[in-house]
Amino acid sequence: MADLATTNLNANTVADDYIAQVARKRLYSGLMLLFFVVLMVSGFQVASTRNGGSFWGGIDNFFDYPAEVVSEAWANLDQLPGFMWEYLPALLETFNIAALSTLIGAAFAVVLSLLSTRGLARFPRLIPVFRRIMDATRAIPEIVVALVLIFIMGGGPVPAMIAIAIHTAGALGKLFSEVNENADLKPIDGLASVGASWSQRMLLGVVPQVAPNWLSYALLRLEINIRASAILGFVGAGGLGYELKNAISWGPGRFDEAAAMFIILFLTIMIVDQVSSYFRDRLVHGAAGRS
Repeated sequence: MADLATTNLNANTVADDYIAQVARKRLYSGLMLLFFVVLMVSGFQVASTRNGGSFWGGIDNFFDYPAEVVSEAWANLDQLPGFMWEYLPALLETFNIAALSTLIGAAFAVVLSLLSTRGLARFPRLIPVFRRIMDATRAIPEIVVALVLIFIMGGGPVPAMIAIAIHTAGALGKLFSEVNENADLKPIDGLASVGASWSQRMLLGVVPQVAPNWLSYALLRLEINIRASAILGFVGAGGLGYELKNAISWGPGRFDEAAAMFIILFLTIMIVDQVSSYFRDRLVHGAAGRS
């Protein structure tokens, strides 16, 4: 009887603890939701006071510009294929900026991720340093770096490529580092026991395990960088964004060209998204199936 009473007491204690934890979780969730609402309301108020006009007062004009673009593009529908062909070289330049910046950024991300992963780092004491480097490179927006580089180097695709590559190195480095933490350390210990160097242990023991996920994240980043390279064109970094800025700032009369550029950019992003999704699925699930 004493054992039964003790068991019931323990069960009641566990139930009470669980109920208390649920209550605390709901309280914390409610406080976080309240904080988020207050932050959003205060943010809208600050933005409204600092803007030249009222946000809600100008909401009626929100669709005016898209309506003008669509109406002018529809009126010149027969000319859209010619405009799309005309701006194809600018689109290829945008894609080249994104592809090259992704390749360079991914290469630096591999090194940074290996140097900042516990159990794999060449210099364990410098892990916080490499992690802060990745934090800094992805914290600074690409457009800020691009503006500084354009001031130094002049306009063109090179500043855009460098700016996107720097941000990509930090973003992918963080993702690669998280993938590295799940790597099995047994192959690395085996290579170390036969005298393999650090680079050989990483190349032969780590890379074969994490390469599919690395490539998956790199393909996903390529999609993001295509959009980023188009946006950077607005600040004079070349590519389709530069041509789009000229078409928009020219005023009424070139909205049909802007619509053509929107279409080819949308089609490009959609195609890259579908192709990269296919290969990401093959890389991740294919590697899982073989293992």
